[in-house]
Amino acid sequence: MSSDVSAALRRLVAERAYGVCEYCLVHELDVYHGCEVAHVISVKHGGLTVPENLAYACFHCNRHKGTDLGSIGLRTGKFVGFFNPRSDRWKQHFYLNASHIEPLTEVGEVTSRMLEFNHPERLAFRRLLLGVGRYLTVEALARIGE
Repeated sequence: MSSDVSAALRRLVAERAYGVCEYCLVHELDVYHGCEVAHVISVKHGGLTVPENLAYACFHCNRHKGTDLGSIGLRTGKFVGFFNPRSDRWKQHFYLNASHIEPLTEVGEVTSRMLEFNHPERLAFRRLLLGVGRYLTVEALARIGE
């Protein structure tokens, strides 16, 4: 299957995610570049362009993830795969402490570190969104199982 994402598939992925980045939970309307349909397992690694392998990701998360599948965990020194929005539950791997996304597992640690969830600029941006009531909409809370 081609890596091109049809308009219908793009709509399905965006609606399934409620317009929210499935990694950092920022709404597409709040980021300059919006959100993109991203391959969880990149085409380079054999990932298909099918709903089960696609996630909605903000520009920042998608660019930091790139075609990577994971990284070396700091605790064990072993390879750990990234959080997979299609098979993992966000709340199992992360805890949201105001604007700070705290990792709960090694998957969370690797994902948070590599996607730079808590980079000072991203923290400041989420604090700003929290201040105006734009971070973690009802839809986003439902998405992570609140």
